[in-house]
Amino acid sequence: MAERHTLERLSEEYRTEVPDDLRAARSFDWYLDALYDDPRIARNAHQRVADMFDYYGTHYDEERGVVEYALAAEDPHHDGENVFYGREVHEAIHEFVNKVKSGARGLGPEKRIKLLLGPVGSGKSHFDWLVRRYFEAYTREDAGRMYTFRWVDLCSVIDDQDPDDDVVRSPMSQDPLVLLPKPQRQAVIDDLNERLDAPYTLRNEQHPDPASEFYLNELLAHYDDDLQRVLDEHVEVVRLVADENRRQSIETFEPKDKKNQDETELTGDVNYAKLAVYGESDPRAFDYAGAFCNANRGLFSGEELLKLQREFLYDFLHASQESTIKPKNNPRIDIDQVIVGRTNMPEYREKTGDEKMEAFNDRTKRIDYPYVLEYESEASIYEKMLDNADVPNVHVEPHALEMAALFGVLTRLEEPTDETVSLLEKAKAYNGELEDEEIDRRKLREDAAESADVGEGMDGISARFVGDEIAEAIMDATHRDRSHLSPLSVFDHFEANLGGHGSIAAEDLGRYERLLDRVREEYRERAIEDVRHALAYDVDELRRQGEKYMDHVMAYIDDDTVDDELTGRETEPDETFLRAVEEQLDVPSDRKDDFRQEVSNWVSRRAREGRGFDPQENDRLRRALERKLWEDKKHNINFSALVSATDLDDEDRSAWVDALVDRGYSEDGAAEVLEYAGAAVARSEIEDGGD
Repeated sequence: MAERHTLERLSEEYRTEVPDDLRAARSFDWYLDALYDDPRIARNAHQRVADMFDYYGTHYDEERGVVEYALAAEDPHHDGENVFYGREVHEAIHEFVNKVKSGARGLGPEKRIKLLLGPVGSGKSHFDWLVRRYFEAYTREDAGRMYTFRWVDLCSVIDDQDPDDDVVRSPMSQDPLVLLPKPQRQAVIDDLNERLDAPYTLRNEQHPDPASEFYLNELLAHYDDDLQRVLDEHVEVVRLVADENRRQSIETFEPKDKKNQDETELTGDVNYAKLAVYGESDPRAFDYAGAFCNANRGLFSGEELLKLQREFLYDFLHASQESTIKPKNNPRIDIDQVIVGRTNMPEYREKTGDEKMEAFNDRTKRIDYPYVLEYESEASIYEKMLDNADVPNVHVEPHALEMAALFGVLTRLEEPTDETVSLLEKAKAYNGELEDEEIDRRKLREDAAESADVGEGMDGISARFVGDEIAEAIMDATHRDRSHLSPLSVFDHFEANLGGHGSIAAEDLGRYERLLDRVREEYRERAIEDVRHALAYDVDELRRQGEKYMDHVMAYIDDDTVDDELTGRETEPDETFLRAVEEQLDVPSDRKDDFRQEVSNWVSRRAREGRGFDPQENDRLRRALERKLWEDKKHNINFSALVSATDLDDEDRSAWVDALVDRGYSEDGAAEVLEYAGAAVARSEIEDGGD
């Protein structure tokens, strides 16, 4: 049993998570020293967010030219609970980060809204959520720290200052540097940039927020423009940690009913409680509680952004292009934040077709966030879903998640323009099952990009729908006292619920049903392969045949001879044997040299890495050898026992079930697949034997 958590232990763990200076009040002079020690403290929002992605780790995928960020690819803070899968998703994340990094360098995207565009259930909202969680965590780290300031002892100087406002925190959580006049501030920033080791330069041309500017002017007037005395006696520098719950440097904004939309939700409004104290138009009587105010120094996240009325979106023009907001009854306010919006296809099409939205559209950087198009990656999403849930004691059978994922992916793919390539072959090519020599994946993607309305993967069935049906199938299995979840039961739930799902258009229903039938056929073929494996598989024989194949391939390539297994004499490579293996993968005679060279290169790479030959670790070679093994052994199998349950020998059946269990089936699942696919195997072989 694990050690119990006492209050003392919990308290100590908490203390280790709290920044050392979270509650410390420092002088402005201390802050200047801190900046000279670590200039990155003075980063703007784009620079800090850009560094955050690198801080948690990166991996560069040379083949795709895409950086995978550990924040999304591994999710170290949550033990992988929020990992994202799929080439398309990581390409979208890579593009998003590139926009932020370009903004960090002042190349233009810092003045644009980063608009995540994707279909419902594509994961864009969850990615946005994850970025906010990591930004919170990053600002608690020493590498991500930032500071703001508060005014103190104001009543001793400003006669009409409300005693409740003797200490006032920077309403916009601004960097303390804004308190320096611009010439002096720029001199400091120039010094910092000389010390800065980063791909960007520091900048800060902001004005203090109106309330802070009021206090600064009042205090400077009182002290005869002695800036040092003002900052020493009336300013304290404090740590700023992003916190969405407290609406501090992170804000999410959701559209309300169109009749109730009010720009003050974004920009702030008059504080009527203070209006009676300070009077109208006094900046101290303004409530800096708008979404843009709360997001300053961090992230603004707009959910379903394009559902807002056109007039309401105009506030985003100044916020994005000019980095300012213009509230009613208050001077303009400078802001510093990464503005992220999310939207679905219908709203996007409506707004892009509106000529009156041209200015807004010009200030957005669209980032397509499509569905996953590799079905094994899609299956990983469902595995993650099950791993994160309290799943009943139901065994998920082989192919159940993969075939569910294949169905989802097929609904999202553009039909190939090459008539020689089927949609299923395209899905397998995207999944990495077919070599580029067989089907050119790059060409398939390029053609799809040209033919798609917006982009491939931007419509179809969502992972959310598929996941819901898997969940329903699992619960149905428990109600029926079934201990396993098979692909067949998942298919049945798809078929029953496709027509009743609100996000599936009626005109798509027939096509989706045909695709489901094709997935059933694909599963049948895989189930038959599994049954054949159970009936004839022999790991030792597989290795022996693999070694023999490689000996003859190497001799063929090197124009050499091999030792005959029986006589020990030097003989030519056995072309009949080589072709018997290769024909199991439908490798034509004119492509045999390419296949043999490919396998030879694979063996050579393993040898250089100090790894031995194992045919089971090369998927194509393994499949070829397994099928060859089947052809060699099937004449010893009692197929009539598979067709007729009365002829089925208990000992044979037990051995076959055990072999399927070794491949990941439960015993009940193995019995089901033997009944489903075994008879088909038997009939096929009996018919072949009778010809």
